[in-house]
Amino acid sequence: MPLENLEIPKEVQDAKMRFGIIGNAPTLIEAVKRAIKVSPIDLSVLITGESGSGKEFFPKIIHAYSSRKHQKYIAVNCGAIPEGTIDSELFGHIQGAFTGATSARKGYFEEADGGTIFLDEVGELPLPTQARLLRVLESGEYLKVGSSTVSKTNVRIVAATNVNMEKAVAEGKFREDLYYRLSTVQITIPPLRNRGKDISLLARKFARDFQEKNRTAPISFDDSATRAIEAYRWPGNVRQIKNVIDQIALFHAGETISEATLTKYLPHMPSYVPTVAKEQEHSYESERELLFSMLVRLQQEITSLREQMGNGAASDPNGIEKRGITKSLQSSCSHKTKTAYDSFINIDNEADEYQRREIIDTIATPTTLEANERELIRQSLERNNGSRKNTAKELNISERTLYRKIREFELE
Repeated sequence: MPLENLEIPKEVQDAKMRFGIIGNAPTLIEAVKRAIKVSPIDLSVLITGESGSGKEFFPKIIHAYSSRKHQKYIAVNCGAIPEGTIDSELFGHIQGAFTGATSARKGYFEEADGGTIFLDEVGELPLPTQARLLRVLESGEYLKVGSSTVSKTNVRIVAATNVNMEKAVAEGKFREDLYYRLSTVQITIPPLRNRGKDISLLARKFARDFQEKNRTAPISFDDSATRAIEAYRWPGNVRQIKNVIDQIALFHAGETISEATLTKYLPHMPSYVPTVAKEQEHSYESERELLFSMLVRLQQEITSLREQMGNGAASDPNGIEKRGITKSLQSSCSHKTKTAYDSFINIDNEADEYQRREIIDTIATPTTLEANERELIRQSLERNNGSRKNTAKELNISERTLYRKIREFELE
């Protein structure tokens, strides 16, 4: 049904205004409807959606429209709490439970008794904590860390995740019984790229907010910029578009923004589809990005190998021969990659996928998925001078997940 013909119920409009939700996409309206509908009934709710899509608004709607609205609402980011302390944070501990526990401490489930607790990034919970959470869902009972006395709580649990939970269950990373208890009712938040005209609506809203907050001259968007905003895929969703618009509103205050200006602030990734492109035309930008990264990596490996062999020449009588081998290898590889790349870019758009993959495989060094993941994390750590916080942000994973991977791949 076209947006202009979509009747939005008054209670949905009220909820949108109350919580600052912008947009009229049918999938967004349906998500708000479901949140309002489930609010009065004490059922567990699982909210799914990509990072930055606005999942945090929906637990607030559920709490505000429930009978618990006058009680506490506590939001907990499970992915931001270290694995060693998460049980204490959620369930509390008694004095002397562990080194440093000089006094007893209430956990979030005790603090939120009678109210609502929102567990964001619930897919990041370690398995032992998942077992404790399941007990709370089933009976309202839990044990404080270090205690043998059963405590009780009466909370409503709303959880959210950007993880594919079915896949996590299949891989043994998330308990199946807990997944079904959490997802009694499931609400899916649409990614920004699927919300049509909402994208340009949000852009104008964020531009106006920036102007009013910082008292700068207003900006506007011409038709080409509006089309470009709606054509871009926005992998970071609402969070990303706000950051981009804030930058533009700062550096181009008082201007009319064109497509050329906008694209300067978009990351160089295969998420941007030029507005002149045909809707059904396939883009090979992602394949080209992959190929370029392979070429760069291969060149780095050749340079490193050449340096290692060159350094050994002074003490090794065969050093000259090694350098010759390296030079031949470099020449051979360079010719190989150039030939493959030339073939790749000259393939007609009608060529089948098999031919493209065959060319890419000619260049790619055969590696396992685990090796690729390890190398990606290692390179990101180097770029961020060892800062785990910045590395986790760049890789779009939680710090706790990054710590686990660093230990697993022995990157400390």
